[in-house]
Amino acid sequence: MREHTAQERWRAARWIQALLPATLLACGIAAADANRYAQLRAAMLDAIRADYQDTALYIDKEHADPRVLAAMGRVPRHEFVAENLQARAYENRPLPIGHGQTISQPYIVAVMTDLLGVDADDRVLEVGTGSGYQAAVLAELVAQVYSLEIIEPLATRAEERLSRLGYANVTIRHGDGYYGWEQHAPFDAIVVTAAASHVPPPLIAQLKPGGRMVIPVGTRFLVQELLMVVKDAEGKVSTRQLLPVRFVPLTGGH
Repeated sequence: MREHTAQERWRAARWIQALLPATLLACGIAAADANRYAQLRAAMLDAIRADYQDTALYIDKEHADPRVLAAMGRVPRHEFVAENLQARAYENRPLPIGHGQTISQPYIVAVMTDLLGVDADDRVLEVGTGSGYQAAVLAELVAQVYSLEIIEPLATRAEERLSRLGYANVTIRHGDGYYGWEQHAPFDAIVVTAAASHVPPPLIAQLKPGGRMVIPVGTRFLVQELLMVVKDAEGKVSTRQLLPVRFVPLTGGH
């Protein structure tokens, strides 16, 4: 192995000196972005807390579960929207994700997650993957998330995004969520992120005794009702209306 000449060593040093400012600049920009997004997430959580106070009569809760807020404080919501919308990702409002679909308002994500009452070892079914944001929040809280998306390009992008972000406990499938995912049933909890005209019987069948389902129910062009469906230990099902909401419709062959 030959020795490098003094001229070669000088050229290498000059190359490193030229590269260093660009590297430091990139690191500085990344750090500034991370700090900015952290501040925006904190503001988003404050908005969610305020909405809990405003809707306490509907949901019988004045305060969000701290575990849910902590999970939403960890998930980088800006990664789940288009680049031109990333500056608005932490606004407490829904945003478009293409194909006529939206990423839900953060407050609604918090409420639906909170009402499921999940534990760390639970298995949860999500109907309507969308961008994958709700699945990511759930993945911070439970052992396994199974998510169904009827729009194939959304399913593909969500799977790639969640994999890139390290959410190894989320499994996504392109399919009609009305029929659930019998292969992995029963589920400790089910969340439906699109409005159905009624509670799908296959989802009730796939809910474990003692489990909960949160689902918007109503007609396509009117305000819907967010329902909580509870199956008790004996398998008896009860429902409760919680909150007026507006979701995109649950589509499929049903």
